[in-house]
Amino acid sequence: MTAYSLAFGGLLLFGGRTGDLYGRRRMFMIGIGIFGAASLLGGWAQNEAMLIIARAAQGLGGAIAAPTALALLATTFTEPQARARAFGVFAAMAASGGAIGLLLGGVLTDFASWRWALFINAPIGLAVLILTPRVLAESQGSGKRLDLPGALSVTLGMSALVYGLTKAATDGWGATHTLVTLGIAATLLVAFIVIERRSTHALMPFHIFRNRNRSGAYLIMFFLASALFTTFYFSSQYLQEVQGYSPFKTGLAFLPMPATIMFMSIVVVRRLIPKIGIRPFLTIGPILAIVSMFSLSQLDASSGYPPFAGSILLLGIGMGCSFVPLTMTAVNGVAPHETGLASALLNTGQQIGGAIGLAVLGTIFAHASKDRVEQLLGAGGRTAEAIRIDAFVQGQHAAFTGAIVVASLALAASLLLI
Repeated sequence: MTAYSLAFGGLLLFGGRTGDLYGRRRMFMIGIGIFGAASLLGGWAQNEAMLIIARAAQGLGGAIAAPTALALLATTFTEPQARARAFGVFAAMAASGGAIGLLLGGVLTDFASWRWALFINAPIGLAVLILTPRVLAESQGSGKRLDLPGALSVTLGMSALVYGLTKAATDGWGATHTLVTLGIAATLLVAFIVIERRSTHALMPFHIFRNRNRSGAYLIMFFLASALFTTFYFSSQYLQEVQGYSPFKTGLAFLPMPATIMFMSIVVVRRLIPKIGIRPFLTIGPILAIVSMFSLSQLDASSGYPPFAGSILLLGIGMGCSFVPLTMTAVNGVAPHETGLASALLNTGQQIGGAIGLAVLGTIFAHASKDRVEQLLGAGGRTAEAIRIDAFVQGQHAAFTGAIVVASLALAASLLLI
């Protein structure tokens, strides 16, 4: 996962900007082509090095395709009703993709091979490449030069940041390589800011942040992703580590969430936004997420599936309320030649927010579960398995409590900035 995350997180701004400069449909198809070819390479990988290269190439393809896809929608659908409908479908697919991927991954892992989790991307990518020229018009590139110093500094800086956060989650914040990597990331990102302020053709012109609603959307996405990535991770771990679910059964257990996200995004929210605006949804969404996380924090070994299903159903409603208005706000009012950048910034907020959330809240989980193990060992009278489950539940409770705090910051940003 690290190779993909490093490439995807590090190259998002670069990928989004290339669509603005060289044509969004062209770059979208290039991104999809790279992702599909890399998936085949990874499926056929005969050693670890080959798999790592393939996963990094997938990250490159995804970093180009993801922001240009949203930019294509923003420039293709300009009428409010049509834009709300298109963004509803896009947000539904993006928000529910993790749960659907969890299900498909479980099916393929349990009944076929992990290789098919990569192979399956190739025919899907081929279908997208065939359909794209028929349904999407090419955009005119801006003709500006690519800001190579800015692209290099932000790509290396973001990659170092994602890697440092990943190592912090596994090795601790005080580990030497964690501190060194995060220090390098900070240096490179400061250099990027200096470069952009002086550049006449900046990769990321700072005027894009002057719109209060747009900047608010980026900040809300950052906080929500921090909380949601942690919620998904520990929820799936809870089902497997505490309830004993297989990967396939875990995927099935999450089905209520993507179904709810799709219904809310496509049927409800996109129809109501033109009538009542985005603010009510960006208030309701984080509130429902907070309630859901509190409910999940109360689960233990004796909890059955219904409490879990109710919690993720509520989370799905909250995500459905949040992602469509966030997506629309991120690109609303942006000049056509900067929609790729605006889209990339939203994706970057999600990616970096998720990485920071997993690192920080994962650390909280580790400390809470470790303290619980020491407490139970001192008391005696418990089997090793009982101690393991009890410690996991305690750590999960602490992590979800932290996620509630982070989601509350998303709510505060919504109330203050939108």
